[in-house]
Amino acid sequence: MPAVPAVAAAAPPVPPDDTLFDRIPRAALPTLLARMPKTELHIHIEGSLEPELIFKLAQRNQVALRYASVEALRQAYAFTDLQSFLDIYYAGASVLLQEQDFYDMAWAYFEKAKADNVVHAELFFDPQTHTARGVPMETVMRGLSRACNDAHDQLGVSGALILCFLRHLSEEDAFATLAAAEPFMELFIGVGLDSSERGHPPEKFQRVFARCKELGLHRVAHAGEEGPAAYVRDALDLLGAQRIDHGVRSIDDPALMRRLAAEQIPLTVCPLSNLKLCVVNTLADHPLPALLAAGLVVTINSDDPAYFGGYLNQNYLDTFAALPQLGPREAYLLARNSFDASFVSDLRKERWTEMLDALFVETANSGA
Repeated sequence: MPAVPAVAAAAPPVPPDDTLFDRIPRAALPTLLARMPKTELHIHIEGSLEPELIFKLAQRNQVALRYASVEALRQAYAFTDLQSFLDIYYAGASVLLQEQDFYDMAWAYFEKAKADNVVHAELFFDPQTHTARGVPMETVMRGLSRACNDAHDQLGVSGALILCFLRHLSEEDAFATLAAAEPFMELFIGVGLDSSERGHPPEKFQRVFARCKELGLHRVAHAGEEGPAAYVRDALDLLGAQRIDHGVRSIDDPALMRRLAAEQIPLTVCPLSNLKLCVVNTLADHPLPALLAAGLVVTINSDDPAYFGGYLNQNYLDTFAALPQLGPREAYLLARNSFDASFVSDLRKERWTEMLDALFVETANSGA
């Protein structure tokens, strides 16, 4: 697989007429947020598996579930921390056995993404969750990849795959997973690090990430969600992470905040996830406005939307409703950041930015 370029640092985006933000009334924000073109860079595709589809796939594959109904499964979504969520997350993934199952799961997400005006999504997937159950790597990858291709052709939404290592497992297991994935390098663009952050620092995976860099793969990593700000720094220095997933604990370290702003390291922030997993007590407490004000490249994403109460537009709408200091200027910045932080060509980013600019000019000129 040819080497892929690193994400280039970009100056803070400035629209053609900065005064247009002041001409957009706050009442127009919900419609504007929903209509904005945007990318999604932090979506665990297994976390988009809705209870209805879980039950459909369980019946198709004759998998017994612990829950008697869709409603009973939804009622179990009362999480107190990351681990309590992961327990149900892995149970839900147990119904994924055939290539068509992975396709159906990803296709269902892409249909929702299209409705939310997502123009591009970079999907995290956890092969170890499936290979440990005897599902071949090829089955996982070909199902997801086929859905990405069809989403591009039929919905106009581009998709790319990022293979994530489970950090609660060993680095040796991660190396074995990478080896199993190498025959399918054309099907994914990068690697990530997810699962339980507590007790599993970035340094645990330093060697496997170095190998991924040698292979020309993009590198991203979860850090600073339940783990400390130091994990963000270590993900940058030890793993060579080009993006930080979550990263909200960076707010605790002023020196790190200055570095993230200076180097324009993107953070893929997930507000409803942070609320559901008790990272923040309320959305009104979320550090997103402070991160933006400090000049960080912050993006909004849905993380595991089937479990956390909302896909991408819902994250935007609920966050802006809870944080009145966020307005049209911040909406533009978040959408533009999502383009700049994506692993696509500059030409595609420019096209999306032109679409975004046109929408904001239209909204400002209409006054509604």
